[in-house]
Amino acid sequence: MLSFNITGTLTGGVPLAVDFDRPVDYLIFIFQLVFATTAVLIAGTVAIGILATKALRLQNRFIFMLNTSICDTLVGLSVYYLGLFDVQEGYPSRNGTFNVLPSLLGVNILTFLFAQFDRYFAVCYPFIYGRFITRQVVIGINVYCWFYSFAHLLARNLLPVSKAMQMYSFSIVLLQIVVLTKVVMTIKLYVIAKYQLERDPPSAERENKKESLRIIIFVVISFLVLWCPSFVNIILRLIIRQGLSFENEATNPFAIMARLNAVCTPAVYVWGSPALREAMVRTVWGRACPRCKKR
Repeated sequence: MLSFNITGTLTGGVPLAVDFDRPVDYLIFIFQLVFATTAVLIAGTVAIGILATKALRLQNRFIFMLNTSICDTLVGLSVYYLGLFDVQEGYPSRNGTFNVLPSLLGVNILTFLFAQFDRYFAVCYPFIYGRFITRQVVIGINVYCWFYSFAHLLARNLLPVSKAMQMYSFSIVLLQIVVLTKVVMTIKLYVIAKYQLERDPPSAERENKKESLRIIIFVVISFLVLWCPSFVNIILRLIIRQGLSFENEATNPFAIMARLNAVCTPAVYVWGSPALREAMVRTVWGRACPRCKKR
């Protein structure tokens, strides 16, 4: 039987990720398809819910959520290519996207880091935060996350391969500093949520702060847990040439885990924010399914 990969090659297109000559190939293909659709539906509806609700758009923490949800929606869309076709990103690449699609994860990493600092100053220094951290500043920070990630990507694509690999290695070193900072900030935010806010008198503002801290803590922990295996493997391959290699992105479990954040992150948003759930039901799911709105 002629495999799909050979057929794709003969017709001049990008072959599919698997040959469909084993039962596991069907499972991989179906998983990637379901995963991509789930990420787009969940992250997409979170983004629409925030965009369509003025009360949420006016809160700085939801601007960070909007940024990551847009990014996660694009990650979900990217899986329709990275997960279903024979693609290998990195150095060397095969049928790649010049690392454009993997760079979406870099946008999320920076956004989470700034969101952690945002929550820290909002809770610990509310007067300074209210005076200087305006909505325009937060929007500018989120735009910067996109600009930095893709300016770095553009520079790598314009440089010779040897220089691009050196720049890529430097970015991995820099990423270690970012990850360490995220761990420290997560611990600090947990201490604030557990001890400092408990001493405050009961109020709607205190509950709002606790909700925002709980969400960012869970989001960052899930992000680090899912992304760290891929991060460690990349370091091992760059430093000692002993990391694991895989046939393509669809069969790379580390890359799959990293992209699973596109589902986990918006799911945590929905779980942790009643206001967001209400906005999603009113603007998206309530219109698609009237029974959901009644419930």
